[in-house]
Amino acid sequence: MDLIIKNLNKQYSNGVHAMNDVSLTINKGMFGLLGPNGAGKSSLMRTLATLQDADSGSVHLGEIDVLNDKESVRKVLGYLPQEFGVYPRTSAVDLLDHLALLKGFGNGSERKEMVNQLLNKVNLYEHRKKAVSSYSGGMRQRFGIAQCLIGNPKLVIVDEPTAGLDPGERNRFYNILSEIGENIIVILSTHIVQDVRELCTQMAIMDKGKVLFSGNTDDALYQIKGKVWERKVDKIQLPEFQTNYKIISSKLVGGKPLIHAFSENDLGNGFSKAEENLEDVFFAKLNELV
Repeated sequence: MDLIIKNLNKQYSNGVHAMNDVSLTINKGMFGLLGPNGAGKSSLMRTLATLQDADSGSVHLGEIDVLNDKESVRKVLGYLPQEFGVYPRTSAVDLLDHLALLKGFGNGSERKEMVNQLLNKVNLYEHRKKAVSSYSGGMRQRFGIAQCLIGNPKLVIVDEPTAGLDPGERNRFYNILSEIGENIIVILSTHIVQDVRELCTQMAIMDKGKVLFSGNTDDALYQIKGKVWERKVDKIQLPEFQTNYKIISSKLVGGKPLIHAFSENDLGNGFSKAEENLEDVFFAKLNELV
C-alpha cells in the first residue's frame, strides 16, 4: 500500500501558501519530511490526518481517497501531533483502554490484551498505572506512539516527535519508530536533520510550501558529493567569507566558526574537502545552491 500525493495546494486566509503543488509517492517504511519551521510540513501532516481540507489536489492511500473518504482513512491511521493533551490523573492503562474503546474495540478482554501489548512495546508497562500527565517528555511521546498503534494502522504520522527529548529518550524513540516502520508507512515530520539521518531511507525536503527534493538519502548525498569544502575562520572574518563564497552553513567548533561552502572546484584559500552529510544537503537546498 503506497501513499500517493498529487498537486496538493492549501492557502490560508492570511495569504500564506502552506502547500504549493505538493506531489510525493511514499512507500512502506520510514519516510522523513524535513524542513524548517513554517515550511508547510504540519499543514501537509494535518491534511493527511484528515484534520483539514486541501484547496485542490488528490491523495490516495492504496484504494482509499484520503481527501473524500475520511472515515476510511481514520480506521487505518495513527497520528501523533506535535502537541497532544491528556486527561489529568488518568493512568496510561486506563487512557489507552478508553482510546481503544473509542476506536471500536468493544471486547474487554481483547482490549486489555492489546493495551498491555502496546505498553510493553513502548517500554511503559511498568509505569502503566501512573498518570500520563506525570510522565516525562520522552515517556509521553512513547505513550503517544502506543495510542498511534491501536488497531494496527497502515499509516502512522508523527509530527516533530523528538523536539525537547534528551539523548537517551531520543534513542529509545528511534528504536520504536524503526521497529514499527518495518511493516507500514511511517511519516516522520521534523526540522531535525539527525532524526531523518538516523531513521529514514526515503525523504523529502520542504520549504515555503514547496517540495525541494524527494528521493532516497543516498541520492540526496550524491547531489553534493565532492562539492562541500570546509575551513575554520575567525569570527571577524565570517561576513567576508559569506560574501565571497557560497556558504552552506557555519557552526562554532572550539569557539571558532567552521564553515561549509559549496563549489564544484577546489576553493583553495585554506579550504579542505569535507565529508558531505544530510545537513549539508538540507541547507544547500534551502539556500538554492543545488
